[in-house]
Amino acid sequence: MPTLKRKLKMGQVGGGPGAFIGAVHRKAAALDGQIDLVAGCFASTAAKSKETGKELLLDPKRVYGSYTQMIEKEKALPKGERIDFVSIVTPNHVHHPVAQAFMEAGFNVVCDKPMTITVAEAEHLCDTVKRTGSVFALTHNYTGYPMVKEARELVRQGELGELRKVVVEYPQGWLATALETEGAKQAVWRTDPKTSGASGCIGDIGSHCENLVHYVTGLSMAEICADLTIFVPGRKLDDDGNILVRYTNGARGVLYASQISVGDENGLTIRVYGTKAGLEWHQEEPNYLRVKYPDGPEKVYKRGNGYLSPITQHNSRLPFGHPEAFIEAFANIYVNVANTIRAKLEKREPGEFDLDFPTVQDGARGVHFINKAVESAQNGAVWVSAEYTPPS
Repeated sequence: MPTLKRKLKMGQVGGGPGAFIGAVHRKAAALDGQIDLVAGCFASTAAKSKETGKELLLDPKRVYGSYTQMIEKEKALPKGERIDFVSIVTPNHVHHPVAQAFMEAGFNVVCDKPMTITVAEAEHLCDTVKRTGSVFALTHNYTGYPMVKEARELVRQGELGELRKVVVEYPQGWLATALETEGAKQAVWRTDPKTSGASGCIGDIGSHCENLVHYVTGLSMAEICADLTIFVPGRKLDDDGNILVRYTNGARGVLYASQISVGDENGLTIRVYGTKAGLEWHQEEPNYLRVKYPDGPEKVYKRGNGYLSPITQHNSRLPFGHPEAFIEAFANIYVNVANTIRAKLEKREPGEFDLDFPTVQDGARGVHFINKAVESAQNGAVWVSAEYTPPS
């Protein structure tokens, strides 16, 4: 029997005025009724942080002017009153120091992607998770979609046979013009190397492509050849990327991410081809998974149906015919993290599906991929080793 007779308490760093993803995290965390947002440092200034706290109807005493103040004040509260974990939704360059500080103080962490901007920072967080025992989740939210989980199960069950080819693409068009020069907050920090890191487009959405392929197929990259381009004059970071991939099992892949693909919105798509069948999933039509065969009709798997695998059904909230999408995918990560943290507090093992969320190792592999893509491009789109070895 569960012994923790309360909701988990969440704090948030980031997500203040003008932010997009912070509000998504808050809605997703609240969806299943297991988590309450009780504290936060929502902006880089105390005034803006207080403004957001007021809009969210939080106790003013738990709306902080800095994340260091937040750690100090929350840690001083009795267990059961302090936050159980922090959600980090800042620009990329802040992820590492904030996550590191909260874990050192004994808190669990949910962090937006990419996890850090350097490989050294990523490995540092891996070491800290191992040493502190903190629960750490990375919000590669597309792994939370039920039909992505069904795709992974079909691959694991051998439905596709031996994997030969993977094509993943993520076209957007919102940065086809120099929005950063117009003061658009989301464009400003994503195109600035100081806040975004070594890559723009590949770091922002190409990292989702890498993570989605690894999650669905289990394949690991051996080598990549990356052609990264800056199309918008004056921009400092890539806004388009085309990458050839060789996987360790001999499979080949194409990874394409672009933020200057005019007319496209959020077109993340994955196609996986094996010796027996192929599958296809589109983020903009997330409730359907298509599986194609050489000697039979195409199958369309639909979310919410009883013929789906147990983990797929576990991650669905509504009956078939009632669409679930972006917020629910995020919520699947948050509810699994909440269940894992609850199990930790109750000194028991998590449930069968509770650990199904991206980890600090997924984050480190993603940062490694981003930096290897930049290395390849800067050296003339040459093949470079992309193998990632987790720290011992």
